[in-house]
Amino acid sequence: MQLTKTNWARIDAMTDADIDTSDIPPLGEEFFAKATLRMPQSTASVVAVPMDTETLGWFQAQGEGAERHMAAALRIYAEAQKQATTLRTAP
Repeated sequence: MQLTKTNWARIDAMTDADIDTSDIPPLGEEFFAKATLRMPQSTASVVAVPMDTETLGWFQAQGEGAERHMAAALRIYAEAQKQATTLRTAP
């Protein structure tokens, strides 16, 4: 079941040159002179989760940032479950 009408294969195949940016005005020196870096505040919570050794080992073997990758995997899973619930309860 396709959730959107977007042709993701076509989007994935696009190069930067394929994207029409003609309606975006160029950013001049004035813009960058006034620009400031704003970093979002972290909304992460630190938790201890029991995990089997094999799963933990796999994440750690992927390299630096194992905790970040585990958090991303959990976020993806949670979003998929939210979508599945929405689809099941839709009229």
